[in-house]
Amino acid sequence: MRKQQRGITFIGMVFVGVIVAVIGLITAQVVPTYLEFQTIQRAAQRAAESGTTVAEIRAAFDRTKQVEYFTAISGRDLEISKVNDRVIVEFAYAKEIHLVGPAYLLLKYQGRTR
Repeated sequence: MRKQQRGITFIGMVFVGVIVAVIGLITAQVVPTYLEFQTIQRAAQRAAESGTTVAEIRAAFDRTKQVEYFTAISGRDLEISKVNDRVIVEFAYAKEIHLVGPAYLLLKYQGRTR
């Protein structure tokens, strides 16, 4: 009797390796955009806490933008409102990541202060 072989073939290993590499490349491009979103969220929260007028909040956001160095949005892109004596700052933007040829990955981010 012959023993049945187990395991993965070389071609199977190459296929799995290619899939892992593609997922790794996409992840390496998505993570910086998510970190930028978190930075923008923190900047919006700080701006909402530091200002009372729309102009003050936008100026505070732009100052934080210069220090933290993000480019996705600026103070004029913020939607500022007041709910129950609390300042609410909302924002939304999209990021495109070029994959290959005509293919892009579109990430839409939106945030709101608490």
